Amino acid sequence: MKDPGPTAGPKVVALGGGHGLYASLSALRRVTDRLTAIVTVADDGGSSGRLRRELGVLPPGDLRMALAALCGDDEWGQTWRDVVQHRFRSEGDLKDHAVGNLLIVALWELLGGADAAGSTVAGLDWVGRLLGAHGRVLPMAAVPMDIVAEVRGADPSRPDEITHVKGQAACAKTPGSVLGVSLVPADPPACQEALDAVEDADWILFGPGSWFTSVLPHLKVPALARALTTARARRAVALNLAPQPGETDDFSPQTHLEVLQAHAPDLRVDVVIADRAVVDDPAALEKAAQALGGRLVLADVAADDGSPRHEPARLAQALVQIFSE
Repeated sequence: MKDPGPTAGPKVVALGGGHGLYASLSALRRVTDRLTAIVTVADDGGSSGRLRRELGVLPPGDLRMALAALCGDDEWGQTWRDVVQHRFRSEGDLKDHAVGNLLIVALWELLGGADAAGSTVAGLDWVGRLLGAHGRVLPMAAVPMDIVAEVRGADPSRPDEITHVKGQAACAKTPGSVLGVSLVPADPPACQEALDAVEDADWILFGPGSWFTSVLPHLKVPALARALTTARARRAVALNLAPQPGETDDFSPQTHLEVLQAHAPDLRVDVVIADRAVVDDPAALEKAAQALGGRLVLADVAADDGSPRHEPARLAQALVQIFSE
């Protein structure tokens, strides 16, 4: 018997990719069954990068992780979560390919190719039904794209030099300080279903996640950025528990908000959620939240093991409180 999950709740759109979006979705599926994930599609590394280069499809990895996060905690959900996350162990062509990546791409081909109208979303919906996913997963754009980061000091011997680093994998690992990101192509077509979900949402959640390569790219897709800025929904930001090496070294919690504001000056935020144990200067963070139009909520949302990982049940509890106010 499948986990029935929540039977009501606000219409929530969660933005991001990778492990950060996995964390927010693992919490949100405990809060509402009216949930849509809008996922970054710029990955060019690992299994996703190989499939993208070979077949010209959207990189499926972050989409797969989002679908896995939406699986229930019953036997059906746990089994299918493990299946789609499983990576082949071999020295051949299947090495490190995730089963879910291959399943998604196979459905895209069967439904007419990832560039055929509607087949990308239809394929993800089919996988969601198979997994019993508590929500829907959509790409942020209809075409694969590349992230270009503006980096100061990428060459340690030239600490003041500003260069451009292309590709999500390279951006995530670059030395130096990332100043900002852009997309290639600069005006990719947004996924229409994603725009519709944003327009219909009660709440939009940014983060947690890799700030420059998973969260901010949504605000660089022009049509999606306009929708996120003008939507009637209230907006929340869930801050990371620690800086990410290679992307946000030495970032304070408030720096994340300052960078968000720099990339989307017209975006207004209602609530900023942070773990109270990692905030050294609550007054400075409160001021940064107010600059975006919002308020600060401090809560205990971290896992007990000391890792920079959100505990889904605790984050869900914090979100329930915020959504009900």
